[in-house]
Amino acid sequence: MDVTFNNRIRQIILLAVLIGLFILLFAELYAFVPGILGAITLYILFRNWYNYLTNSRHWNRVLTAILFMLFFIIGLGIPIYFSVDILASRINSVLANSQELMNNLETVSDSVNQWLGINLVTEENIQKLLTTLSNSVPGFLNSSIMVLANLAMLLFMVFFMFIHEDEMERTISGIIPLRHRNLYILTEETKRMIRANAIGIPLISIIQGLFATLGYWLFHIPQFGLWGFLTGMFAFFPLVGTTAIWLPLVIYEFSTGNTATGLGLGIYSLIVTGNIDYIARITLLRKIGDVHPVVTVLGVIVGLKLLGFWGFIFGPLLISYFLLFLKIYQNEFGPFKNTQEAASQK
Repeated sequence: MDVTFNNRIRQIILLAVLIGLFILLFAELYAFVPGILGAITLYILFRNWYNYLTNSRHWNRVLTAILFMLFFIIGLGIPIYFSVDILASRINSVLANSQELMNNLETVSDSVNQWLGINLVTEENIQKLLTTLSNSVPGFLNSSIMVLANLAMLLFMVFFMFIHEDEMERTISGIIPLRHRNLYILTEETKRMIRANAIGIPLISIIQGLFATLGYWLFHIPQFGLWGFLTGMFAFFPLVGTTAIWLPLVIYEFSTGNTATGLGLGIYSLIVTGNIDYIARITLLRKIGDVHPVVTVLGVIVGLKLLGFWGFIFGPLLISYFLLFLKIYQNEFGPFKNTQEAASQK
């Protein structure tokens, strides 16, 4: 009894030390969590291809991992470069024609004031906007540096995950205190959710952006390509989504007297742009991975706050993990399991 009690005390102390060290390490490395999560995402997405090249085609593991790193740099760098280039050119154009921007804002403000009695463009609001923009510059510069640091962490992590794949997976499987069947379920659920969200959500956003671009072109919106690009970007965000782009455009068209254009664009955006997301989710996303829309929306809301950009992928995974661990707990310790074991003993 004393030996058992002493072993239990030592076990509790060791667990407390492990938990304390984990909390300390997590707190110090929290800024690099996006890079670590990105490495996990890329590893799961490209693991089968890497194994095919190294096992079936007998390519060198290190050289293949380096080749994948170059592919990741190009695949991640080109979209980021063009996105920044497009937005920077438009921001410079707006700053060069600031008076025209102010005239358009005043026109919209006058119309909104007539409809709702709210004056948007006031000296106080402009001063608040300028103060907010000036205060956000240091944060933007700091976040840009952290993006580069997380990109370096991502490449560093995924490189060693590839070349030490077997050892890493055996170690993780040995650490997780689950039966083989439940461990298999957990692994497959992780793969399914990451693939569904890492591929499905960007694909749905691209589809929404393309349909929105078509609508802007049909109703002769100037620079329809830029507005379609922004609509696709905002399609990532839950609740607000594409409405943050097309609704101001509709209001602007009404305020400038283009009633037919504003009405047509509003109807198109409500019926087509707004609903193509739901249609794509129940068709495309279910083929990639059967993820319920409620899990996706709630997961993204939670994930964005906790994990930033990678919350789009790992937020829904957190919701799925919660539901999955409830099932695993039921399988491991639940009353139904106890009933089954008692019946088998009889």
